[in-house]
This record gives sequence, structure tokens and C-alpha cells, in this order.
Amino acid sequence: MPEDNPINEIDSPKFEEGLLRKIAEHPCYDRKAQHKYGRIHLAVAPSCNIQCNFCVREFDCVNESRPGVTSKVLTPQEALEKTRQIITDYPFIKVVGIAGPGDPLANDETFETFELIKKEFPELTLCMSTNGLLLPEKLEDILRVGVSTLTVTINAIDPEIQAKIVDHIMYHGKIYRGVEGAEIQIKNQLEGVKAAVEADLVVKVNTVLIPGINDKHIIEIARKLYELRVYIMNIMPLINQGAFANLEPPTAEERKTIQQACEPYVLQMRHCRQCRADAYGLLGQDMSQMSEERRKLIKIQTKEDIEKARTSLKENGKQNA
Repeated sequence: MPEDNPINEIDSPKFEEGLLRKIAEHPCYDRKAQHKYGRIHLAVAPSCNIQCNFCVREFDCVNESRPGVTSKVLTPQEALEKTRQIITDYPFIKVVGIAGPGDPLANDETFETFELIKKEFPELTLCMSTNGLLLPEKLEDILRVGVSTLTVTINAIDPEIQAKIVDHIMYHGKIYRGVEGAEIQIKNQLEGVKAAVEADLVVKVNTVLIPGINDKHIIEIARKLYELRVYIMNIMPLINQGAFANLEPPTAEERKTIQQACEPYVLQMRHCRQCRADAYGLLGQDMSQMSEERRKLIKIQTKEDIEKARTSLKENGKQNA
């Protein structure tokens, strides 16, 4: 595919009408949706099967807003009850996602939760984020519980580069390090993404931009995503913590330059907020971090908007009668 091919000429993946609606109401997949529709992340998945050098998972955390943190790990039943309450209070939330604080596919509670949500709220879009290590063997379960939008974090497709990003993986009861572990993870990620796309899931790939490690390599990931028919790519700036605490995060301009280089190959997400594992509300308006007073104000505004819409519909009906 030519390097200068503009984004509007990409032969983008096509979806049936039901999936197009889900995309249009998903604030992460459609930029226009971020100000109208919200999401809730249910923190039911504490365990992880890889250790990234930039990842620090923290539970009972209320002061940070980043992936891997949550104020509480929920049971599936607690997650259902939380969803009931939040959907009632904030009906603009259309997406229920599980994104941690560990890896959803490494926790059976992920599937138990989705089964409960699907049964009671079949109209909601179910979304999952994963590192992809177990994706090929768990895809059948993902489809069974009704997930329709899937995010996979792929930070390299070159094992030498990936080995610098991940300290180790835990796969089928054994720990793998270095290039050996990287090869296993990359193979499973790419096979899993291919199978997910073929199963008509809408796939987003997250890539953490790490200056000096994968910054020159990300365009190769974008080319591979084009081959795999991935819908959208999210290039996220490094949060320098853990083993990468001394690295300098990329500047906004560096990130923009790489996004522009990748855009001929795959649609770019430019409005990510790197949300917590327990975030809910609109993007950039995480109500898990708000005061009770602020949440009540949003709740009141939501109810007022609903009443205004109902009144408008009634008036329009009378005029058209």
C-alpha cells in the first residue's frame, strides 16, 4: 500500500448495520461519540499473565488516573449491581467494558461478569481489552458471552523489540523471558487478532509509544494491522513508571508525527484518555474520580435532558398529527 495514500482511500473493514451502530455509540471507536455516549469499566480482572516494564497495577487506588489502577476489585455480582445503578442514573452510558486491572483473559470472572450483563442488558455493547496472550484459545468464549468490540495491546511485532518491553510472560504454567517469551506473545497476538477480525469483531489495537525502543517500529505494526483488517489504532504515550520510570515520555508532537505516518494504513484514535480500570462516564469525565456532589449534578442534568427530549417528542407528535 502506498505511503502517501490518504486515510479516506483506505479500504477499511466493512461491518453489518448492528455493528455499525455499536461503533457509532462507542466513545473509543468513534470520535464523534465521545461527547454523547459513555462507558463503564468493571474492575473484575486482577490477575495478569505478563509483566510489562511500564506497568504498575495498584488496587484500592483513588489518586491516580491511568490504566492498571482501581479503587476496588469487584466480584461478578458486584459488577452487575454497579452496572444496574449506573445505567439507571446515567442512561447515556452504552458500553460495558472489562480492561483490568490485570488481563481480562487471565481471569474467569471476566466471562462470568459478561454473562450476567448480557442477560440483563442485551442492548449494551460489551467491550474487552487484552494483551492478547490467550486470545486464540479464549476467542470462542469471547464470542459466546457477546463481546463485539475488542482491544488488543500490541507494542511490537519484532521479538527483539518486544523483549525490551516485557520482562516475562506466564503461559500455560511456565514463565518465559526475553525473545522466547516475546515470540510466543507476538504469535498469539497476531493469530488472535486475525481470528477475531474473521469472526466479525471490531478490533482496536493499542500501542504504547516508547521513545528509543519502539518509536521507529510502530509504522511496521500499522502495516501489519492493515493486512489484518484492524479497524482502528490507538498510539498511546508512555507513562514512565515501573522499570521504565527513568525514560522520557514522548512529546505530543512526536506522537502526532507517528500517528500521521501510520494513518495511511489504519484509522488513528486521537482522543484516548488512558482510563482507569474502574472508569465510568464520558471520556475525559471519569465519574469514578468525582465527588458525590458532582456526580449528583450530572445525574440531575441527565434526567432533565431526558424530560426535555420526551416533551419535544410529544410536541412534535401533536404537530404532525
